[in-house]
Amino acid sequence: MAQRILALAAEEAPERLREALQSLGESELGDMVTGQALSGRETAALLRGIFKGSPCSQQSGVLRRLQVYKHCILLVESGDLHLAKVSEIIGLLMLEARQLPGPALAELATLFVDVIKGGSLSNGKSLELFSTVLTALANSKESLAYGKGELNGEEFKKQLINTLCSSKWDPQSVIHLANMFRDIPLSGEELQFVVEKVLRMFSKLDLQEIPPLVYQLLLLSAKGSKKTVLEGIISFFNQLDKRQKEEQKVPQSGDLEVATMPLDQLRHVEGTVILHIVSVINLHQDLSEELIKHVKTEQQKDPARALCPFSVALLLSVAVKHRQQEQIFDFLKTSITRSCKDVQFLQASKFLQDLLPQQYDVTAVILEVVENSAFGWDHVTQGLVDLGFSLMESYEPKKPFGGKAAEASYGLSKMPAQQACRLGASILLETFKVHEPIRSDILEQVLNRVLTKAGSPVSHFIGLLSSIVVAAPLVLQSLSSKVTETFDNLSFLPIDTVQGLLRAVQPLLKVSMSVRDSLILVLQKAIFSRQLNARKAAVAGFLLLLRNFKILGSLASSQCSQAFGATQVQADVHACYNSAANEAFCLEILGSLRRCLSQQADVRLMLYEGFYDVLRRNSQLASSIMETLLSQIKQYYLPQPDLLPPLKLEGCIMAQGDQIFLQEPLAHLLCCIQHCLAWYKSTVYPCQRAEDDNEEEDVGFEQNFEEMLESVTRRMIKSELEDFELDKSADFSLSSGVGVKNNIYAIQVMGICEVLIEYNFNIGNFSKNRFEDVLGLFTCYNKLSEILKEKAGKNKSNSGSKTPRSFLSMGFVSTLLTALFRDNAQSHEESLAVLRSSTEFLRYAVSVALQKVQQLEETGQTDGPDGQNPDKMFQNLCKVTQVLLWRYTSIPTVVEESGKKKGKSISLLCLEGLLRIFNTVQQLYSARIPQFLQALDITDGDAEETDINVTEKAAFQIRQFQRSLVNQFSSAEDDFNSKEAQSLITVLSTLSKLLDPTSQQFLQFLTWTVKVCKENTLEDISCCKGLLSLLFSLHVQYKSPVGLLRELAQDIHACLGDIDQDIELESRSHFAIVNAKTAAPTVCLLVLGQADKVLEEVDWLIKKLTSLGSDTSESSQASSQAQALEKGVILQLGTLVTVYHELVQTALPAGSCVDTLLRSLSKTYAILTSLIKHYIQACRNTSNTIPGRLEKLVKLSGSHLTPQCYSFITYVQNIHSESLSFAEEKKKKKEAESAAISTVMAKVLRETKPIPNLIFAIEQYEKFLIHLSKKSKVNLMQYMKLSTSRDFRINASMLNSTLQEHSTEDAENEPDNNQSSTAEQTDENQEPKKKRQRRK
Repeated sequence: MAQRILALAAEEAPERLREALQSLGESELGDMVTGQALSGRETAALLRGIFKGSPCSQQSGVLRRLQVYKHCILLVESGDLHLAKVSEIIGLLMLEARQLPGPALAELATLFVDVIKGGSLSNGKSLELFSTVLTALANSKESLAYGKGELNGEEFKKQLINTLCSSKWDPQSVIHLANMFRDIPLSGEELQFVVEKVLRMFSKLDLQEIPPLVYQLLLLSAKGSKKTVLEGIISFFNQLDKRQKEEQKVPQSGDLEVATMPLDQLRHVEGTVILHIVSVINLHQDLSEELIKHVKTEQQKDPARALCPFSVALLLSVAVKHRQQEQIFDFLKTSITRSCKDVQFLQASKFLQDLLPQQYDVTAVILEVVENSAFGWDHVTQGLVDLGFSLMESYEPKKPFGGKAAEASYGLSKMPAQQACRLGASILLETFKVHEPIRSDILEQVLNRVLTKAGSPVSHFIGLLSSIVVAAPLVLQSLSSKVTETFDNLSFLPIDTVQGLLRAVQPLLKVSMSVRDSLILVLQKAIFSRQLNARKAAVAGFLLLLRNFKILGSLASSQCSQAFGATQVQADVHACYNSAANEAFCLEILGSLRRCLSQQADVRLMLYEGFYDVLRRNSQLASSIMETLLSQIKQYYLPQPDLLPPLKLEGCIMAQGDQIFLQEPLAHLLCCIQHCLAWYKSTVYPCQRAEDDNEEEDVGFEQNFEEMLESVTRRMIKSELEDFELDKSADFSLSSGVGVKNNIYAIQVMGICEVLIEYNFNIGNFSKNRFEDVLGLFTCYNKLSEILKEKAGKNKSNSGSKTPRSFLSMGFVSTLLTALFRDNAQSHEESLAVLRSSTEFLRYAVSVALQKVQQLEETGQTDGPDGQNPDKMFQNLCKVTQVLLWRYTSIPTVVEESGKKKGKSISLLCLEGLLRIFNTVQQLYSARIPQFLQALDITDGDAEETDINVTEKAAFQIRQFQRSLVNQFSSAEDDFNSKEAQSLITVLSTLSKLLDPTSQQFLQFLTWTVKVCKENTLEDISCCKGLLSLLFSLHVQYKSPVGLLRELAQDIHACLGDIDQDIELESRSHFAIVNAKTAAPTVCLLVLGQADKVLEEVDWLIKKLTSLGSDTSESSQASSQAQALEKGVILQLGTLVTVYHELVQTALPAGSCVDTLLRSLSKTYAILTSLIKHYIQACRNTSNTIPGRLEKLVKLSGSHLTPQCYSFITYVQNIHSESLSFAEEKKKKKEAESAAISTVMAKVLRETKPIPNLIFAIEQYEKFLIHLSKKSKVNLMQYMKLSTSRDFRINASMLNSTLQEHSTEDAENEPDNNQSSTAEQTDENQEPKKKRQRRK
């Protein structure tokens, strides 16, 4: 039959063809088409024949066509046909579909809907036909039956799509359906239906099926609904990530195993989806704009939803290739700093922590993206690298780079900008570890920045480079060419950068001989350079090499072994070299360095400071270094035993024209010799003596040094200042050559004395004679020190007035202090009595300790041996603290007699030292605070480190200082030491940071502070300021300080009186610390400063409230949180209004208090206005009525603040007009005082400037109150009185006098009009009087 139909169709015999088709039943027709399709012969020709014989003009033809369509749809979806055959059939049916009448199209479309509902789609090919049918149906103008009514084609299509999106879809057919909808013309509403349905289907699909579906959805979004599509995709993957994290936290149970998705599979799917989104953005640029708009909007509502790991990765991928890069990076950087600021803001306030316990941390999210990118997300890595560098450059440190100092402070930064910079470094380091292809790029960019940013701080980049090298020194071997290129520029870099850079690449030198060799070549060239900087760089580099390349056989020194944190560095670096070659290499470097001993003082200084470390780490070089030092000192040493002085000082200076320079830092040379000799005698010498007694040459230089130091000591004690050409009559001004020379001599002699003090004390072994020598040397030192201080006092502009840096080492300072103050051994008593008898020497020892701690605080290291070793520094710091603490608490300042000499008492110096130490430990050793406190607690020496309770230990120390402060306050007025009280308050403030705010000890300390402020009538301004600042800082960590502020404001009001002099105030007082001397400006400004901080918190909360209010998906949890925030905000503002109520009625003196109060009031009204705006917005979004609390707040502001503000403005203008009139009177008396008057005028203008701003802020507040009243149908303006006080206020008395003058003139000129003129005058006078009364 099929052949016959084909033949008839070919013969162009329509009548016969129709007859033949009519003879076939529905099933026969279907079987024929199926048979033909399965056999693969001329299926398309057969269908064309059937359509030819079934014209749409006849009902039977339409029905036959429908039968064919229905049968073909089922046949295509059966899966029995070859795909090529399916495409052929569908193509033909699509062509013919447009000829079908409307009802037939409607029936066909309904069939498709049923097929989809039934889930019988297999390959989805027939859906291409469905899209054509729906498109044709939409264009149909016929009325179609639908249910009981009729619809046109467009409406019918809409109903079908609605039905389709409301029904259940088979997960396997979702992708086909999404693809189909792309070909159908959809209205915005229909598209939204479809997109939402597809997004709902995500959770029902396998992970592997998500990427193709996302791709289809993105293509579909070209029609619209971009925001919904992006929001849905980001939200879906955010939920998956959260679920994955929760499953990792919970131990695996049987139920969870079913739900668990493999992590790597999830990450690969996310990576593919991001790639799809980026590829679609390449086609449709507006999609990227929509993405940025979406995350920005979401961030205002809920940052955790806007910036999840998936969305951050997506933004970074988009940023790489598109013009929005700058926009995306700006958005991410702003989000990061905002997140850091929010965390900081929350940590500073208990009130905020209670309202918003959990806070989102964007830094953790970005580091999670780096971790996730290990799963083949290569498209994200470039964005990560760019973001890392962008963060590091935008928020780089502002301080000049100072070796370890800057790194230390950088490592412990608390500021949001510094945290952002640190995050940038972490991103780059982690990306470097994870992604091999991009390592070269990261390293190159870091090195380039170290070179090109030489003028600005590069400590953060050097720190990053160091971390990279430590993380993977062997990986860097393959990239060593980039490092060696950098070495070529060493001589052009600042010395601090050179040292930092060399320290950073040091582990690489241990594993790569080529890098080491290229560095040596560069350094050898630099050592002969004309540039001083290049020679200093060469010395720094050579010293580093000598320190780190031990000659085999050198003593292992546990204190100097460096752990690099990477096991691969433990490779034997001497594999290629035998011991002799390695020794030759080190000796060759030493030879190069010897040349430097004839160069400038700066270069020699570096050598003297570096030799000790080299010796300690490379003991085989001992004899070479010691011989070098011996030959150097011999140039200046005078061996004749009776010659005074023992050293040639004139050889240490050099004249160039009129200028004189230091050529040889002799004191540093001697210091180096002393330390090297002490180390050699204690470490190397005993070992060598044990091994071999025949080492004559070594004994030689040791003996030489000892004899020389002995001789210098003896002769220095005998020497008078005149022997050095230094006495009281000498010139020490830095403006003349002689003065400069004398200054250099003085500093060298003082340095030599200090070096010899340390040497003699160390070798003395508590011998009385040695200690007498020490005191003799100190006498020489002290004489010079006094002369320099005296000369500096006379010449204030003298820049040399600063005390020279001490040559004593930190280790010796701790030993000396312990001996002087804490050594109770019977055998030492007699010898130590010699030193203890000199108060000057004791004061000197403590002041040197203070200087060392200050240097440690500022730079992170000290001069001398182990100065750069954090462990040793920490141990010394603990010892010094023990001594200073014992000395201060045992001998109070009051007991101690400061003697005839001027200067601070030893106890006060001890207290200053303790203050600096507590600060330094928190800055540099925050991780070791428990060990530090443990070391101070002598009673509990055996406790294990794990049991250390920081709060308890800190509270114990706090109690000691509390006792001292109470003693100060209870002492007689003459004995009260303001400086000591201030230092004690600062110490307490510093130690309070170690207390846990939730602990009992913290509460006890807060209660004590409140008690002290309430009971002590302190008239000392600085102490009052310190105590109140301490009180506020403690109070905010316990609860909101508004109640405290109200009490203080009431005290200020009572103390200073009311602006209306007729009002008598109750003489109640909460805080005795508020008195006539301290109330203004001290306490007043502190209260206003704290009130401003509360206002900032409230403002921040209102912004959070607004973002919560704009979140449309409001859950019960969100609304309860919003209510809690609203309550908190209104209560805070209500109490603050009562604080200002007191202050604006206070007769404050003109000046800073008035100015600050006016500005603070303007801010208060601005924040009240933003709260009102929030409620206006809330009334727009929902039909909520305003809460009663807000009404009470508005009422309070209307009754307790606004009227008083206007009275206060009048008061301010009156006191200013009085000062102006006073100035005018002076002007009349003395014409010459015009400058003083103009100053008064300028001051008045400056101080009245905030008044218009305040009036504007009040009016804005009232304006928005009117808006809210209209929206909420609650009359809030009933609580507001009409304001009358203005800048253009009429002064009634002045008006009266002026009018009277005019009337008198008129009366003289026109006597007839006298009466009318008087009447007019009366009329004009009445109104201002009324106004005057009303204002009162």
